[in-house]
Amino acid sequence: MNQSIRCVLASLIVMVLTSVVAVGQESPSYNDQLDEYPYPFPVQTFEFVSQRQTLQMAYMHLKGSDAMPTVVLLHGKNFSGSYWEQTAKFLQSKGYSVLIPDQIGFGKSSKPAYYQFGFPQLAHNTRLLIESLGIDKPIIVGHSMGGMLATRYTLMFQSDVTRLILVNPIGLEDYLKFVQYKDVQFFYQNEIKNTPAGIKAYQLKNYYDGKWDPAYDELIKIHVGWINGPDWERVAWNNAMTYDMIFSQPVCNEWADITAPTRLIIGTRDRTGPGRGWMKPGVERELGQYQNLGKQTAAAIENSQLFELEGLGHMPQIEAFDRFRVEFEKALSP
Repeated sequence: MNQSIRCVLASLIVMVLTSVVAVGQESPSYNDQLDEYPYPFPVQTFEFVSQRQTLQMAYMHLKGSDAMPTVVLLHGKNFSGSYWEQTAKFLQSKGYSVLIPDQIGFGKSSKPAYYQFGFPQLAHNTRLLIESLGIDKPIIVGHSMGGMLATRYTLMFQSDVTRLILVNPIGLEDYLKFVQYKDVQFFYQNEIKNTPAGIKAYQLKNYYDGKWDPAYDELIKIHVGWINGPDWERVAWNNAMTYDMIFSQPVCNEWADITAPTRLIIGTRDRTGPGRGWMKPGVERELGQYQNLGKQTAAAIENSQLFELEGLGHMPQIEAFDRFRVEFEKALSP
C-alpha cells in the first residue's frame, strides 16, 4: 500500500472516530436516575418509606455560615435541582447554606412505577429531608412548578418558614376553571412521543422568546439523555403522573392564608399557561399574563413584595442572571 493511500485511510478513520464522538456528545443516554450525568455539587441521598415503597431523594447541600439561614431551592417541572447551580453559588458566596433536592420523580431521585403525586405529599417529603438535616426556619424558594410546591410547603409549615420567594411560579391562576381536565394517560401519550428537537423547540418558544443561547444546551441535556436512554418509558410515566397536581391542586385560592413574608420575582414577558391547548369551549381567557398575574398575586398576599423584571420570561435566573441577582438579593433581605 503506497503512502498516499495510507494517508487517505488514516484521514477517513480520524473523520469516522470524530463523528462518533460528536454524535455521542450531542446524543447523551442516561438511565432514570442519571447515574452518568454529573451534577455541579456532591450529591447525597435521603432514603425514606412512602406509599409502601422505599424511595431515594437525591439532594445537594452546600454549607454556609452558621449565622445565616438555609435557602431551599425547589425546581420546576421540566428540570432538576442541577439548574440552580449559579443561584446556589451566589447564595453560598453571601454566607447562606443551600439545600437543593430533586423531588421524587425528578432528576436523580427515584422514579416509582406508581405514586400518588401531590403537592402536600412532595412538601411532606421535603419536610422529612429538612428535618433529617437539622435545618431550622429555612427560606423557601420555588421556580415554576416549584413555586406551587413552595407555596404548599409554606401553607403546611408556616411557623417554620423564614421567607417564601417565588420565581415565575406557575399556579398563579386556577387552570381547571378555564381548561378541560386531561388524565395521566393523556400526558403519558404526549411525553412518550417527545423528541430532542421537540424539547428544544418548546423551550425556545416558551422560555427564551425565540432566542437560543448555546448555554441553554446544558438545560435540555438531561431530558434528551432520558429520551435516548433505557428507562424512557418509566421517566415519561413519572413526567405524566406529575402533571395532574398542577391542574387538580391549585394554590392560588389560598394566598390570603399565607402569613410568612413573601416575595415574588416575575419576568413580565412570561406567558406560561398550562392547558392552553385544551381550553373549555367558549372560554376566552388568555392564560399566563404574568405582567398582570404578578401584581394580582402580590396584592392578595398580605406581607408580600413584588420585583418585576421587564422583558424577561419564565427563566429569569437563567436568561439574565445578573439582572435576576439584583432583585433576588433584595428579596432575601429582611
